[in-house]
Amino acid sequence: MSSADFTYDHVGATRKPGFCPPGFHPLHVRTRLGEGEAVFRQGSEAVLTWELHRALGVGFDTSADRAAPGVDVTVTLAGVVRAPCRVVWTVEEYRRAGWAYGTLPGHPECGEESFVVDRTGDGTVWLTVSAFSRPARWYARAAGPAARGLQQAYARRCGTVLRRLATKGLKEF
Repeated sequence: MSSADFTYDHVGATRKPGFCPPGFHPLHVRTRLGEGEAVFRQGSEAVLTWELHRALGVGFDTSADRAAPGVDVTVTLAGVVRAPCRVVWTVEEYRRAGWAYGTLPGHPECGEESFVVDRTGDGTVWLTVSAFSRPARWYARAAGPAARGLQQAYARRCGTVLRRLATKGLKEF
């Protein structure tokens, strides 16, 4: 995929665990969703089909039914702040599923964010939200550390909402 439209270099770098380019702020939030194949399947589908993002209560606009490289997405916050992005990679494996998007011109931040559900060897299912970003608009720069705090809160909320979606209708044992 061409990186010409993206507002940052290192497109696709969230595939590399722990990587953060110089000058960017890292984000890594891991949330336990539950246990078992059913939780993994439901969580994966909720991430790949945008159900998670739509359930977060933010504006979410895309013409695609499912995450795929090259799909454009616009997240709108409070009906005012528009954040255009494009999916840069997806993964659908036996124990791992998710995707990442990168920022496009007009986004208040510059960088990339991934949402990955994985099932460990003991059957525990996790959501990991990883990102690297830096301010791109004046108001994001003015927000300083508060903007990073909001990103942390958003990532934690993703985990809380996905836990509910991934366990919906399942009996606890």
